[in-house]
Amino acid sequence: MALQVELVPTGEIIRVVHPHRPCKLALGSDGVRVTMESALTARDRVGVQDFVLLENFTSEAAFIENLRRRFRENLIYTYIGPVLVSVNPYRDLQIYSRQHMERYRGVSFYEVPPHLFAVADTVYRALRTERRDQAVMISGESGAGKTEATKRLLQFYAETCPAPERGGAVRDRLLQSNPVLEAFGNAKTLRNDNSSRFGKYMDVQFDFKGAPVGGHILSYLLEKSRVVHQNHGERNFHVFYQLLEGGEEETLRRLGLERNPQSYLYLVKGQCAKVSSINDKSDWKVVRKALTVIDFTEDEVEDLLSIVASVLHLGNIHFAADEESNAQVTTENQLKYLTRLLSVEGSTLREALTHRKIIAKGEELLSPLNLEQAAYARDALAKAVYSRTFTWLVGKINRSLASKDAESPSWRSTTVLGLLDIYGFEVFQHNSFEQFCINYCNEKLQQLFIELTLKSEQEEYEAEGIAWEPVQYFNNKIICDLVEEKFKGIISILDEECLRPGEATDLTFLEKLEDTVKHHPHFLTHKLADQRTRKSLGRGEFRLLHYAGEVTYSVTGFLDKNNDLLFRNLKETMCSSKNPIMSQCFDRSELSDKKRPETVATQFKMSLLQLVEILQSKEPAYVRCIKPNDAKQPGRFDEVLIRHQVKYLGLMENLRVRRAGFAYRRKYEAFLQRYKSLCPETWPTWAGRPQDGVAVLVRHLGYKPEEYKMGRTKIFIRFPKTLFATEDALEVRRQSLATKIQAAWRGFHWRQKFLRVKRSAICGLHDIVVAWNAGTRGLVGAAEQGVLIRGFILRHAPRCPENAFFLDHVRTSFLLNLRRQLPRNVLDTSWPTPPPALREASELLRELCIKNMVWKYCRSISPEWKQQLQQKAVASEIFKGKKDNYPQSVPRLFISTRLELLPKPLQPGLCPQYAVPVVKYDRKGYKPRSRQLLLTPNAVVIVEDAKVKQRIDYANLTGISVSSLSDSLFVLHVQREDNKQKGDVVLQSDHVIETLTKTAISADRVNNVNINQGRGPGRDGTIDFTPGSELLITKAKNGHLAVVAPRLNSR
Repeated sequence: MALQVELVPTGEIIRVVHPHRPCKLALGSDGVRVTMESALTARDRVGVQDFVLLENFTSEAAFIENLRRRFRENLIYTYIGPVLVSVNPYRDLQIYSRQHMERYRGVSFYEVPPHLFAVADTVYRALRTERRDQAVMISGESGAGKTEATKRLLQFYAETCPAPERGGAVRDRLLQSNPVLEAFGNAKTLRNDNSSRFGKYMDVQFDFKGAPVGGHILSYLLEKSRVVHQNHGERNFHVFYQLLEGGEEETLRRLGLERNPQSYLYLVKGQCAKVSSINDKSDWKVVRKALTVIDFTEDEVEDLLSIVASVLHLGNIHFAADEESNAQVTTENQLKYLTRLLSVEGSTLREALTHRKIIAKGEELLSPLNLEQAAYARDALAKAVYSRTFTWLVGKINRSLASKDAESPSWRSTTVLGLLDIYGFEVFQHNSFEQFCINYCNEKLQQLFIELTLKSEQEEYEAEGIAWEPVQYFNNKIICDLVEEKFKGIISILDEECLRPGEATDLTFLEKLEDTVKHHPHFLTHKLADQRTRKSLGRGEFRLLHYAGEVTYSVTGFLDKNNDLLFRNLKETMCSSKNPIMSQCFDRSELSDKKRPETVATQFKMSLLQLVEILQSKEPAYVRCIKPNDAKQPGRFDEVLIRHQVKYLGLMENLRVRRAGFAYRRKYEAFLQRYKSLCPETWPTWAGRPQDGVAVLVRHLGYKPEEYKMGRTKIFIRFPKTLFATEDALEVRRQSLATKIQAAWRGFHWRQKFLRVKRSAICGLHDIVVAWNAGTRGLVGAAEQGVLIRGFILRHAPRCPENAFFLDHVRTSFLLNLRRQLPRNVLDTSWPTPPPALREASELLRELCIKNMVWKYCRSISPEWKQQLQQKAVASEIFKGKKDNYPQSVPRLFISTRLELLPKPLQPGLCPQYAVPVVKYDRKGYKPRSRQLLLTPNAVVIVEDAKVKQRIDYANLTGISVSSLSDSLFVLHVQREDNKQKGDVVLQSDHVIETLTKTAISADRVNNVNINQGRGPGRDGTIDFTPGSELLITKAKNGHLAVVAPRLNSR
């Protein structure tokens, strides 16, 4: 029987059970599940599944060629370490079914080929097991598949997560919020038929069982200019076309609308009202149903549609000039519809559209507008009405997603998974204010991305005991500062120019920029450029050298878009609206607030800083989306376009950071399980520790010392060629093993057939014997049955001759069954239910069994591991639930020294049991000084370069104080008999949990560790602890030592 395999679109090789039946995923003994390494044998055809395994990892051409190979084979997903790169296939590959979801549930990240569901499952399992908030950051160009990826992630969680106890209402609302937000926030552009014109961050809240119980959405920078203007070949927001195409006749009549989009000025500018790939009528039905699911009442739907219709009518308001060149409204019919739909006074609205209210020296003056100014006022009102309605809509969805159950778990017992669907880097022929904000956003996210990637790499190396090699990378903080720095950044200069009195224009803003940041290496204008560069720079443009390349921005419209002014009398008119939604969007408090509203750029900067803070508080996962071509054609791979995206997504920089050390790392168990057949000593089984087995294996394979490192739980391989050679050797070995297995299978098959024939012959002979003695054996059988039946009837009576046989039979059966079902380890709590007569004996046997298993387990523990467990138990007793950064210390092993070189013996008999670098803060002035802390059998010794600075005998150590926050500061309290002796010691250690645990054990002060909530008093001073966004230690004005530490929400 031949073993047949097949390659499926995800890149998996699956076992075909029968050539004429559906294929089935091979699991366990039924076959093999192809891991990332398995596909390396076909790497020449389908590329590598992880870019980290590229031999020439610095070559952009090699990177793109690997993408091309995989795209050609419909393999759209590839890893860069934990980062997922996704290429939009522009067609359905049938890889998002329920079967695929189950395939990726509960499986190790690298055990299956790259897929969005692998990221989704890994994030979800980390959220459940580690109880830490997670975030998935999805980025890429318009049309790269960001929105689709977000929907697939939500679909995965909706299908695979357990349902909440009170039904799936929250799950349905999470899914149905998408079509509503897409209708109001998405539009057809030249690059994408369903382009998100806003940034979206969604939090999904899970209870302790892993069920979704709530959610919250944040939106960023809606492109409201699209309401009044669209480029050729583009459309306005979907909702306008959906309402006209799918709305009922009665609804349209009430709203005063016609079905033809050509009748509305705001819908014809792009000359693309109808699109073959978009079914507005069908989409409207989906939106209408979704509004009901997310708790919209019929009245709220009517009010919302009135506002949507009012925007269309507002675009059809026309003006004509009177004798004095002042604008007058000429479309009375449109004005009447507006008055009714917005529930405002007609005369007030007419006046607001043609006049501007000016307050001078406490007096209100009405200044008539000319035609150009009136058109500006009309468009500004349309943009304000739509953008504020969108903000209200997001708030309404959030109220629907919030948990309304009074018995729902508190925030402490829930975890949050964030989904960030944000615009990617944008570089067009003409780049304006919107592109400036979007690219600034990408600069901040790239800065965060590189920092978190480096941090996770460094933490993994440290946990495994591998020396960390510093990575050289471009730190784009210099560009972020250029944009956001107070007083000297581009945003500050733009705000200053918008707010200053006098005649401020876009060109004066550019001149101010040239004067302020002219020496910055990443800023250039026509005036500052050399003769050659000036040819590519207009006089009204400036150029920024972003992390991903140069972008030239036109300053035209910067001031207007940043100010986003709405004339006061237009605000007053909208504040008087009787439409319930409008009255919430335009609050009357705006009219009395004399403080000028924040500019658009400043609002965006503040919301972006808030987003970065949110993301920093979570464990990140990344999905980088790539668009293969601009024509949206399946199978077409535009290398120039893809190279552009690889550059602007920072993928090469990310790969370089990931490959700075070791290209490949795996747990010892997984590595040994895969490659053990290559070494006679490890095949077929290895009886010792997996780490020792791997050491034997790599020695047999001839690995050179510079090619690999052995960590505490993983093997690290530096070069991909080392792994490739191992994988190729495994492929050869498999061929010989397959021949042996085939021969063994044939032998087993024919032996089983022989045994079946033999049993048949014996059974035939037995039947003949039974036939001769049928009468006698029949009588005996009937007698035995009668005894059993009488015994069963009297089973609860005291033992007597009638039930003795039955009770003995029950006891024997129980003991035989117990022998087959004994627990396999101390964590196995199963135990067969005993009969009433054997309950006491069963409990005694169970107790003996548990003691025996515990005795066996304890004997198998090495002295080093026993000491590790004892120290971890003490740390848990002292810090669990009391100190914020305790959970981060749990997976990290405690070791005997944190110093690369121990200081030379300071005196005879000094033998450090533990050594760690610390920072000591002086008692007066709190000046930090680098020191080393040594624990000896009798004392704590503080050393500087082999010179003893202070010795604290354990007998004089009265206690230890530490805060409950995530800082690493602690105080050793010392008993002083006179003022000449040194007092309490303030120290800081990067390994504070380990240091304090070992100190408490050595000094026998486990019960003397004090964990303070806010202030740490001492004999010589006071330390104030406060939560904040980042760690800061400084001397406060009151003379105290002030410690600000981030709150990790881990307790």
